[in-house]
Amino acid sequence: MAFDDKVDNKAEEMGGKVKEGVGKATDDERLEAEGKADQTSSNLKQAGEKIKDAFKS
Repeated sequence: MAFDDKVDNKAEEMGGKVKEGVGKATDDERLEAEGKADQTSSNLKQAGEKIKDAFKS
């Protein structure tokens, strides 16, 4: 996995955590759900990149 892909995926994950936290703090279920979705998306991208790396070796 390229370093910049790792950074982008981690940034997306952290942004999702922030959204989720703000959603919880403000009792905004939509924002909280968006944050969780962002985190899930980021985790799936990271897993896909790891699989690609494993087959490159």
